[in-house]
Parts: sequence; C-alpha cells; structure tokens
Amino acid sequence: MKADVIIPTYRPGKEFRRLLTRLMKQSFPIQKILIMNTEESFWEKSWEEEFPVLEIHHLKKEEFDHGGTRKAAALLSDAEIMIFMTQDAMPKDRYLIENLAAAVTQEGVGAAYARQLPNAECSFLERYTRAFNYPEENSVKTVEDLPKQGIKTFFCSNVCAAYKKSVYEEMGGFAEQTIFNEDMILAGKMIQNGYKIAYAGDAKVIHSHNYSSRMQFHRNFDLGVSQAEHPEIFGGIHSEGEGIKMVKGCMSYLCKKGRVWLIPELIMQSGAKYTGYVLGKNFRKLPLFLVRWCTMNKEYWN
Repeated sequence: MKADVIIPTYRPGKEFRRLLTRLMKQSFPIQKILIMNTEESFWEKSWEEEFPVLEIHHLKKEEFDHGGTRKAAALLSDAEIMIFMTQDAMPKDRYLIENLAAAVTQEGVGAAYARQLPNAECSFLERYTRAFNYPEENSVKTVEDLPKQGIKTFFCSNVCAAYKKSVYEEMGGFAEQTIFNEDMILAGKMIQNGYKIAYAGDAKVIHSHNYSSRMQFHRNFDLGVSQAEHPEIFGGIHSEGEGIKMVKGCMSYLCKKGRVWLIPELIMQSGAKYTGYVLGKNFRKLPLFLVRWCTMNKEYWN
C-alpha cells in the first residue's frame, strides 16, 4: 500500500530538516511528503532539491485553517494511507510509519494515532500528562467504549495520525472550517458510524510543550469552542471526568515522587484549563471582544 505524509508548516526552522531526514529513513517507504506551507518567504528552497519526494503548496496566513488546509492536502494525495503530522513531531525511530500503517490497516479501523514522548526540555508535570494520554500499550476504541471512556473514545491527534483514505472519504474528510480539534471531530464521526480508532503505542514521535497556565487557558478555550460548534459529535458527552482523573493521578504521582512543591502549579494549570474550556463551550454567550481575548486563534474570528 502507498503512504503519503502531510505536514502543514509555518516558518519551519532547522529542526524541520531533521524531521525530513528521519522520514526518508523509515522502514515503510513514503510515496510523497505533501507540505502545506504558510508564508513562502520563510521556506528553505534547498530542501526541495535534497528531498525529491517533497511536494510544496504555499498559502497565505489568512488562508490557513486547521481542518480546511488539511482537507485540501488530502485531495492532493492518491495514497491508501494518509499520515498527518505537525512540523514539531520527530519520529523516535525508523518504524513510525510501518507501525502506524499496521494499526490503521486493521479490519474496521478508520484512523490510528501515534504515541507522543516528552522531549528533553519537557517539564515534570508535562511528562506525567504524556504518560497518561499516551501509554505503552496498543489499543483499539469502538462505540462500545463510550459509556466507560466518554470523550476519550474520540481521542485522536494529528500531531501524528494515519487515516485510511477510503474511510476518510466516506466520512467526508476533515471539517471545512474549524478553530481546532479537526482530528477528534473526524474520529468521533468514524466511531459514530461503526468504525474503530486505533492507538499505536509502538509508533512513537517525540513531541511535547511546556505551556504556561495562560497558554493552557487559551488552548482549552478553543477546544471548548470546537466542541460547542459540533454538537452532532460532542453533544451529551462529558469530558470533565478524564480531566479530573488525570489531575488526581498527577497529584498522587507528585506525592510519591516527593515533588509536592509542584502541586500549586498543577492546581493553577488545571484551573486555567477548566476555566478556558467552560468559557469556550459557552462562547456564544460572550461578547466578541472577550472571545478574541480568550482564543488562541484570533484569525478564526475575523
């Protein structure tokens, strides 16, 4: 089967060359790497000569959309497997694509997402979050998991995720316009239509961020907005339970490791996440100036 890798980029730096080098050394051959690049003046043209599988499409900043840009890229791919990545996700080894392909080609599976490992600069709290959301074991989620797992059943991350092209097209692809969360919107639609979402714990990328409490607030505001705009997917499904479970687990972990001085930071970050999420879910009740202050993606509201 053919596999294409699709990466939206914005001012990619020197680390991006390292990403491309690692992709070219994968055990599963990549047919094409489709780049949807914002701001052409920051693109390093020498990469096109160094990596002939690159296909570059430039767009203006105001044209970028989390769902729409990826959907446009998918139309340019003729591969049976489409692997979406972000420019800051680094393959851990040469088996990333092979293991993702194995996961997504299982019977009934529509999408599969990779395990995200912390980078060297990752904070202690974020390391726990990575481990909580991305365990070692492979798993497959179906509609039958909704009563127990709730919204986590829909979890899928385009930091590194593979989609079976036939199922992707049957579902209509990514939402044309979305502030955020295009991966979970599509994964939720797949689950609702009887398909499965696979988690490939053996497909690993290095990816983490040390977000401040303020950044967590903005990010979770947009998450809440995305869920409020798609009640056909998220209506009636609560996500607070998973958040509470993670906070309790992290607090217990900090106590066991003797890092109790990090508990106030955990409480502050958790409060920022929850406040942002609740405001985002209720964004229609807020004045536009406040929405624009809360959001991480101001262009979305133009």
